[in-house]
Amino acid sequence: MSWIPFKIGQPKKQIVPKTVERDFEREYGKLQQLEEQTKRLQKDMKKSTDADLAMSKSAMKISLDLLSNPLCEQDQDFLNMVTALDTAMKRMDAFNQEKVNQIQKTVIEPLKKFGSVFPSLNMAVKRREQALQDYRRLQAKVEKYEEKEKTGPVLAKLHQAREELRPVREDFEAKNKQLLDEMPRFYGSRLDYFQPSFESLIRAQVVYYSEMHKIFGDLTQQLDQPGHSDEQRERENEAKLSELRALSIVADD
Repeated sequence: MSWIPFKIGQPKKQIVPKTVERDFEREYGKLQQLEEQTKRLQKDMKKSTDADLAMSKSAMKISLDLLSNPLCEQDQDFLNMVTALDTAMKRMDAFNQEKVNQIQKTVIEPLKKFGSVFPSLNMAVKRREQALQDYRRLQAKVEKYEEKEKTGPVLAKLHQAREELRPVREDFEAKNKQLLDEMPRFYGSRLDYFQPSFESLIRAQVVYYSEMHKIFGDLTQQLDQPGHSDEQRERENEAKLSELRALSIVADD
């Protein structure tokens, strides 16, 4: 095996125990995963509320389009049905807006605030990594002089290198200890932080769908025609469609 010259920046001594590095990587890995999950959840919640608002908007437009249909001018019963539908859609939209506003305040905004902490955390990890690189570089420098013949100039340089190493080592050890102490505490805090938000989300959904049950229950009572089942209505529509297809203006050439 050929001899490879020793380079400054690569200390022979294991300055950070492997168990400490594993602990650090494990705890930081959990926080990286939490950051990704928080971003994804915030994005999904925003997509969900946007979809809710789009649904209400579409439903409102349908009822408005039906009200402007000429058939409403000709058929009072149809006008009454569409008016009842329009009233239900307006009630639905009001409760939907209330639900979305609550989710925005109690779920999306807390997710956003929680996510805003991660840049500072990641910066602290970068500072720890930089301190580790400085520590390794100076440790390698000390080792270089320790291996040389102990002449006066070498001993002077060794003493100077050790003096340079001391504050750098202390700085790294302080940063490393702080992160190893605080990362698990930060990760554990997610439960107490998010529980009120998710309880609020569930409560908002329960209230909304309870109100929807009432709204559409009332609408069903107004629209139901005694003696007409869905199957009967379907047969009537098919019969009318067959009559329309029989007209010469829609006949195939």
